Formats: sequence, C-alpha cells, structure tokens
Amino acid sequence: MTAEATTADAEAPRGELAIRTIAMPADTNANGDIFGGWLMSQMDSAGGMAAVQRCGGRVVTVAVNAMVFHRPVKVGDILCAYTEIVRVGRSSMHIRIEAWVRRFISDVHEKVTEGEFTYVAIDDNGRPRPVDRPRAG
Repeated sequence: MTAEATTADAEAPRGELAIRTIAMPADTNANGDIFGGWLMSQMDSAGGMAAVQRCGGRVVTVAVNAMVFHRPVKVGDILCAYTEIVRVGRSSMHIRIEAWVRRFISDVHEKVTEGEFTYVAIDDNGRPRPVDRPRAG
C-alpha cells in the first residue's frame, strides 16, 4: 500500500452519496486533467438533489460559498459526490459537498474537492418560499 492510499484511507467521506459518475476524456483541460468546472457542475447537481429532497420542491443555486480543490481528477477516475445539509434557514439551505474519487483501475480513494453551496427553495413563479412548506398533493 502506498503512502497516498494510506492517507486517503485515514479519512472517510461525510454525508450521503448523491452522485457517482466517471470522468471522461471530453471533460479534460489542456493539461489532461478534468476541468474544475466539470467537477463543480457535478457537485452542484449533487447539492441540488439534496436540497430538492429536503424542501420537497424546486430550488436554485444562489452561491458557492467556498470551494477547495485538493487533488486533480484524471480520466477514468470514478467521482462520488457526498452531501451534508449544514444549515437550513427560512428559504435557504447550506449544503457541504465532498467529491471523492476511486482512481482508475485501483483501490485508491481520495478526497479531491470540497465546498459549501447555498440553495434557495422557490415556488412555481421562481420566488423564494419557505423550506418547510408542506408538500402539495
């Protein structure tokens, strides 16, 4: 086992698994690494799903409060995004998102990115609504 694998095993993902996908060649930048924007998009999708489930309706992303890229993502890596609701306000939700990879053809698991995103629950007219509004139907 390498030192890198040992370090990765010392920590475990926090939250619920929301997305699992594979990094493909079309998602790379000129250096051959996966675009940070692609990774951010996957994290936003994961956070959005957690927010929709929590409020039972439509949401919009209103802020990326923090984002830290720890390690590059490579073609063939399996990306897993984990979500954890940190705080719920009247209409907003702050969700912590961790992105982990299982490196291509290996058992090495590493946290590559983490961030906190803010989502706002909206009504059918796109206006903010209370998160804890009873579900329709």
